[in-house]
Amino acid sequence: MSATEVMEECTETARERREEERLRNVNLDDWLPITSSRTAKWYYSAFHNVTAMVGAGVLGLPFAMSQLGWPTGVAAIASSFAITLYTLWQLVELHEPAPGGGKRFDRYHELGQAAFGRRLGVCLIVPLQLIVQVGTDIVYMVTGGQTLKKFVELACDGRCADIRLTFYIMMFASAQFVLSQCPNFNSISAVSAAAAAMSLCYSMIAFFASVLKAHPAAAAAVDYGFKATTAAGRVFGAFNALGAVSFAFAGHNVVLEIQATIPSTPERPSKRPMWRGVVVAYAVVALCYFTVAFGGYHAFGNAVAPNVLISLEKPRWLVAAANLMVVVHVIGAYQVYAMPVFDMIETVLAKKLHLRPGLPLRH
Repeated sequence: MSATEVMEECTETARERREEERLRNVNLDDWLPITSSRTAKWYYSAFHNVTAMVGAGVLGLPFAMSQLGWPTGVAAIASSFAITLYTLWQLVELHEPAPGGGKRFDRYHELGQAAFGRRLGVCLIVPLQLIVQVGTDIVYMVTGGQTLKKFVELACDGRCADIRLTFYIMMFASAQFVLSQCPNFNSISAVSAAAAAMSLCYSMIAFFASVLKAHPAAAAAVDYGFKATTAAGRVFGAFNALGAVSFAFAGHNVVLEIQATIPSTPERPSKRPMWRGVVVAYAVVALCYFTVAFGGYHAFGNAVAPNVLISLEKPRWLVAAANLMVVVHVIGAYQVYAMPVFDMIETVLAKKLHLRPGLPLRH
């Protein structure tokens, strides 16, 4: 056999291996949580984005305003809204550079690999994405337990035995254990829709209760000055407030994964329904964030609590209902942030450890 024939045979073997790998990846994408179902409608992206963004952080915006004051606080929230909307639009456009038939960046780290190279993209993006998503889920786990405990305390009015926070967190985790068996993003759409509705409801409760609290007699005693008396205290308070505002405008790290669930054709690329959903989601974000932030700060001034619901003592039943709504919301939000993590884990197990895709691997 000549050297030319040997080279041709090696080239053909390499081509066959690449084709086998491509087919294996295609079959794997048909099973993984992010890409196994591409039948989502535009309104799926709307409530997924609302669920991911309008978290319990909205209830801390009045406290952030108290650390910044009216001019700086309004500027910080408004600029964050505009910047995050613009960057989210960029992600929607980058998801599918060649609409309807080209490569789709279904996962955040895939876009990172296209930008920085395969190895560097994974090293830069995956750790940061995991920190954000796992960290957010840990926060939601604790928040869910705390708000569930607060709801029980308000509902019982001192008649129930005191139960440690740990047990409430375990109750929340039990619900997540069941929901985590859902196979893909579209299978949690009903949960996400309920979570989005609850986020709007408890935000409106916080706003209207604050407005009713701020009657003329009480408003006269409200202090809008800085709570900290030292320059260092004001600086650290301002940085803490800016961090709270930034945390409230989260959700970008799951945008590509949400868009991956929407079908795409040359005539109707996925970015059109996705952007329609994003616009609706940001309208809800504006309604929730600006009303709660400004209404809560107007009502309580620098005396507002880190969670505005704590400042609202009455009516008791309404505050209890708001806390229960927060629980329902973080249950759905946990799944939105967890689904890409499940996708990464299952990808590694299937590709690196060569485990066969199926229910045993998922469970």
